[in-house]
Amino acid sequence: MPQMAPLLWLNLYMFFSAVFILSIILIFFMKPPVKIEAPSVKTESLTQNWKW
Repeated sequence: MPQMAPLLWLNLYMFFSAVFILSIILIFFMKPPVKIEAPSVKTESLTQNWKW
């Protein structure tokens, strides 16, 4: 029945787009987080301390 062909393609499109979006979301959440290490900065002030 050729009348059913558009509905078949619509169902296939919805199915594959849902699978694609789900896989993108899963790949995004499954990758390990990138650890941002703060550079070790000495906290020495350039001004002299007024207390002796």
